[in-house]
Formats: sequence, structure tokens, C-alpha cells
Amino acid sequence: MIVAIDGPSGTGKSSTSKAVAAKLGLSYLDTGAQYRAMTWWMLNNGVDVDDAVAVADAAGKPVIVSGTDPAAPAITVDGEDASGPIRTQEVTAAVSAVSAVPEVRARMVEVQRAAATSSDGIVVEGRDIGTTVFPEATVKIFLTASPEARAARRSGELNGAQSVADTRAALIKRDAADSGRTTSPLAKATDAVEVDTTQLSLEQVVERVVTLVEEKRDTR
Repeated sequence: MIVAIDGPSGTGKSSTSKAVAAKLGLSYLDTGAQYRAMTWWMLNNGVDVDDAVAVADAAGKPVIVSGTDPAAPAITVDGEDASGPIRTQEVTAAVSAVSAVPEVRARMVEVQRAAATSSDGIVVEGRDIGTTVFPEATVKIFLTASPEARAARRSGELNGAQSVADTRAALIKRDAADSGRTTSPLAKATDAVEVDTTQLSLEQVVERVVTLVEEKRDTR
């Protein structure tokens, strides 16, 4: 059982994915955190994140390990807890450039597929899960929301450190980068169910996804 939940930032992917995994007794994997971890390592080790060749050469060096407990997802880089550091604005500003490098994506896809094969069932969130990482996923969900709703949510997560207007502009810029990259762009799989979360509460989104998964389970 692999549940792929894709979509841009601010649509509620993380909250939804963790809640769905907990409710269904499945493991959970945040692939975005893995790309952030890779980016954080690059920044800490003096790699020019705008130099695709340098990033590609270093992509195989860090050891990134993701926990799969939806109640307490953890991530380490070379044995060091990176859960907090990977959420800084510096990492956020650089992660799209690092994520666009084919060698980085190839490395992360290997790690992601290994995590799924070692579990009895998993909810995986990201931007290319249903299209590239797990094209044969049991259930594919693509979350969307209006730019205004996404910006308001993300600004709230940042505790007002950035205005809603600035957050909206940053989200739109990242959408363009993630959707326009050559390797594994952000895209909705043709067989994914789209869920617009703009007017929905987290509980409503979770219930809808859980229902879709249970319906699929019943037909297997």
C-alpha cells in the first residue's frame, strides 16, 4: 500500500499526510524534507548551490536518514538531527536549485523507494511521487489551493516572520521553478485525484483522502 500525496507548498501536504498515515496505521515519508536536508548539507559544506556541476559532484556524500513514524518524523544528516535547521529561510531559498539537479533527484529517489520497500504500507508526500517515484502507487492524490490560501497558511507557519504578500510571491516563484525543471517536475499524475483544499478544514481533507484509500483497499 503506497499512498502518494503530491502538490505545491501550502496546500496542506504534510499535515494531511501525517494524519492519514496515523489514521490508517501506515508509515510516513516526507520527501521534501530529504531535499531540504541535502540542501542544508550543501550550504554547510561550502558547495555553491547555484553551480549544478558542484552540486551533482557532492550529491552522493551526505548520509540522509528519514524516520517514518507519522507521530514523530525525524531526519538526520550524517547522524546529526536536522529537523530544525532544514526549515530555515536560507534552505527554503536554495532548495529548488538543488532539487533540480538530476543527480540529486536520482539519489533521493533511491532512498525513497528503499523506505517504501521496507514498510508494510506508507504515505509519501512530495512533488513527483505519483509521476516519478511511485508511478504504480495504490492511491494518488494531488492537493491544490488558491495562492492566497497557501500564502496565508505558510505565513502562519512562519509565525509572521514574513508577510502574506511576500510569502505568496515566494510560493509562486517556487512553483515556477519546481514545475519548470527538466527532471521530475512538479506535476499531477494523470490518474491522481485532485483535492482543492482552499475551503476545506484539515479534518475534511484527511477524511476525504482516508475514504479514497479505504475504497481502494476494498477493491483489492
